[in-house]
Amino acid sequence: MSERLSKSDWIDHGLVTLARDGPASLKAGPLAAGLEVSRGSFYWHFRDLADFRDQVLQRWRERSTERVIDDLEAREGEPDRFRQLMRSAFDGQRTLDRAIRSWAAHDPAVAAVVAEVDALRVGYIAKLLVASGVAPARADSRAAFAYWAFLGQPIVMDPRHAAITGEELDEISALLEAF
Repeated sequence: MSERLSKSDWIDHGLVTLARDGPASLKAGPLAAGLEVSRGSFYWHFRDLADFRDQVLQRWRERSTERVIDDLEAREGEPDRFRQLMRSAFDGQRTLDRAIRSWAAHDPAVAAVVAEVDALRVGYIAKLLVASGVAPARADSRAAFAYWAFLGQPIVMDPRHAAITGEELDEISALLEAF
C-alpha cells in the first residue's frame, strides 16, 4: 500500500477483519500485516489497542444503528417507515453483528456497548410502532419481539426457515403494527 493510511482506513479494516476472523484478530501486528504497513502506522493513529477497539465499536454503532436511525428520521412523515426498517434489517448480511456479539460474550466493556445499542434499537423500533398507531404500552414488547427475531434469524440453520420474502415481512410488520 503506497499511500498513507488514515485512522478511518484502520477502523474500516478492523471491522472487516473482525467480521471475518473474530475479536482475537484485532491486534496491531496482524492488522498492519493485512494492510501491508508497519505497526508504527497503527500507533500513529491510536494510543493503544484498547483505543483502537473502542473506536471500532463506535464505528460499528454509528454505521449499524445511528446512521440507520438518521436515515429513517429523514423520512419522518412518510408511511411505512417500520416496514422499510424490517425489510432492510432482515435482508442484510450480519456477520459483523455476530462477531461483535461473540466478542461481547467475553468482554464486559464490549457487552456494555452492545447493551446500549440494543436499547437504542429497541427504543427506536418502539417509536416507529407508536408512530404507526400502536399504543405505547404495547409498542415496547412488540419492538423487543421484532428485535429478538432480528437477532435470531442469522443462526437458523435450515435454509427453508432462514429467510422470508419482503411480502411476508410486510404481513408480519402489519401484525406488529395492528392496534
